[in-house]
Amino acid sequence: MNIRFLKIAQIELDSAIEYYNIERSGLGYEFLWEVFSAIDKIKEFPEAWQIFDPTTRRILIRRFPYGLIYSIQDDLILIMAVANLHRGPDYWAKRTNKNI
Repeated sequence: MNIRFLKIAQIELDSAIEYYNIERSGLGYEFLWEVFSAIDKIKEFPEAWQIFDPTTRRILIRRFPYGLIYSIQDDLILIMAVANLHRGPDYWAKRTNKNI
């Protein structure tokens, strides 16, 4: 399966990496490693993670208060949000694949 990020989700990922690297040198790259690990799990078992609605799921990021919100579209997994779990729970809900 292919993985793509909405532009806004990529911005969220980049911002989180930058934030964590400011907090402690290298911590942002540890966060990125955990995101890659979650993506590998999604690729292996795309339908195994928490269902938000019929087309949207979430996997939690180990060690960090984030989740990847994604949808499965044929052979594509679309990451819709790199969601900080301390934000409003559905702030990303109006995002669509038109914003790729």
